[in-house]
Amino acid sequence: MTFDLQYTDSKSNARAGLITTDHGVIETPIFMPVGTQASVKAVHMTELKEDIKAQIILGNTYHLYLRPGLEILEQAGGLHKFNSWSGPILTDSGGFQVFSLSDNRKLHEEGATFRSHVDGSKHLFTPEGVMDIQRTIGADIIMAFDECTPGDADYAYAKKSLALTERWLDRCFKRFNETDPKYGYNQSLFPIVQGCVYPDLRRKAAENVASKGADGNAIGGLAVGEPTDKMYEMIEVVNEILPKDKPRYLMGVGTPINILEAIERGVDMFDCIMPTRNGRNGHIFTKHGVMNMKNRKWANDFSPIEADGASYVDTLYSKAYLRHLFAVDEILALQIASIHNLAFYLWLVKEARKHIIAGDFSEWKSKMVKQLSNRL
Repeated sequence: MTFDLQYTDSKSNARAGLITTDHGVIETPIFMPVGTQASVKAVHMTELKEDIKAQIILGNTYHLYLRPGLEILEQAGGLHKFNSWSGPILTDSGGFQVFSLSDNRKLHEEGATFRSHVDGSKHLFTPEGVMDIQRTIGADIIMAFDECTPGDADYAYAKKSLALTERWLDRCFKRFNETDPKYGYNQSLFPIVQGCVYPDLRRKAAENVASKGADGNAIGGLAVGEPTDKMYEMIEVVNEILPKDKPRYLMGVGTPINILEAIERGVDMFDCIMPTRNGRNGHIFTKHGVMNMKNRKWANDFSPIEADGASYVDTLYSKAYLRHLFAVDEILALQIASIHNLAFYLWLVKEARKHIIAGDFSEWKSKMVKQLSNRL
């Protein structure tokens, strides 16, 4: 994998670049739709590629390991062939999912022991095992196994957690370097910066991650309960240290405004379940603000979902029709809302890239933040 940093905004740290993988080129900044279980919920692969214009999607190690399982994925020839997505894929290591099972997991030096949320069976994730699992899944970009520290963790816990994450990271790189890809194309390992909301821990973590010389680097453990201003502060602290010639991936973030603020601070890659999860609950993001499509006010509004929208569904269907679909629990409502929200997120980062290149990102971003804050 290579990264070509093409433009940097003169008034901020916003960047535009190109990531080249064996499955295609990714223009940054980029948003990556989340396909946790080999599927972006309620969206076909053709819609992802042709309408939403996704350039890279995610899978999740924890969920894919449990179902359909590694044997089936290997028989299929990897996740790309299994789910018919021909573009780049990134897999989260499963660390966040494992550590969210607070009542059903135990951390120790070797790794994390946990019970499956599916059937209660007992499993062990180690740094070595997670590397092997992601080799079998076959994503283009794979993530190191870490502990995602809660946003409200005290300093002593955060320090202890980071030390464990850093020991695990050394083992991840050792295993990664000892093994080869299984399906004839290259894979890249991204380490993850942790450290909770403590600047000294974040600096230490970023320096350690930067020393690995990886193809790209990730920032984890944010948007997990800490105040938003703390999240932005930690991004700034970390990006002062992470190398400028490698892509920076902010994991699990976030709202459209979060994304613009993080782009301004030098982040290149994003993922979040929010566009699809919120969409399935009737929450629609638009260029002019947010709409709750379940509200009675849309019942006789026959204007397009978004007149200047990013997707074909925006002008094909009216607000009244989409509101009706939610009211009667029609599955099509989930599809339309998911397609719209994902297309909007991809439009947003594409526009950010356009304005970084044009040299007026800061002015455009300020205007967009005000618009996006509206409740329609």
